[in-house]
Amino acid sequence: MSVGAKQQTGSHDVRRGADTEPLAQGLAEGLAGLGLAIAPQAQAKLLQYCALLIKWNRVYNLSAIREPGRILTHHLLDSLAVLKRIQEDPALGDTRCRVLDVGSGAGLPGIPLALACDSLELELVEPVGKKAAFLRQSVIELGLSARVTVHAHPVEQIDRRQPDLIICRAFASLADYVRSIEGQLESKTRIWAMKGKYPSDEISALDAPWRVDWVYPLEVPGVDGERHLLELTRSPRLAPEG
Repeated sequence: MSVGAKQQTGSHDVRRGADTEPLAQGLAEGLAGLGLAIAPQAQAKLLQYCALLIKWNRVYNLSAIREPGRILTHHLLDSLAVLKRIQEDPALGDTRCRVLDVGSGAGLPGIPLALACDSLELELVEPVGKKAAFLRQSVIELGLSARVTVHAHPVEQIDRRQPDLIICRAFASLADYVRSIEGQLESKTRIWAMKGKYPSDEISALDAPWRVDWVYPLEVPGVDGERHLLELTRSPRLAPEG
């Protein structure tokens, strides 16, 4: 059965044994489609996170997506679509990588990345109280407390974290995003943004010294439509003449 077919599981509780098996198979197939080798224990944790998101979503409306199959494809696999890029990047994949997930929402992409790769240290920035509460509970239940921190404030209000990578997923316009993270930038910090359609208008609206260095198309199993990963750079300010 294909990953897309798993979406027919509907609104049934992912914790029930009858529904866990097809989701587990869909996750395994999706990870293979992304070219990721994830340990079985980590896959079980990803399914546990899926169950937590479904449970909390009934009360707190964390996401407009409610069907387990679509949560699997449109949230978990969509978030993990950038992991191979992290692992293959010499500046990120060869060392313990500190990642700042801005506007994390329900923990996306941060929590799936932390569950799938134990060399990542995540800081999740989410100022909305109910979402931050979900993140804190998820971090505890998933056993991530040693590597994942939750900040319940806008990114402009948290102390400088010196991240190796700053990332956002469907957070804001590129111009608003880079403006919000100015206080977190170090000379080595990489800045990534996950987008759906190619954001030509947002790229055009960027002001100097910001620019988009590259745009990488992403293909997510079970997800129709465009997905893109952008890397942004702030050019060094030139010293005044004279």
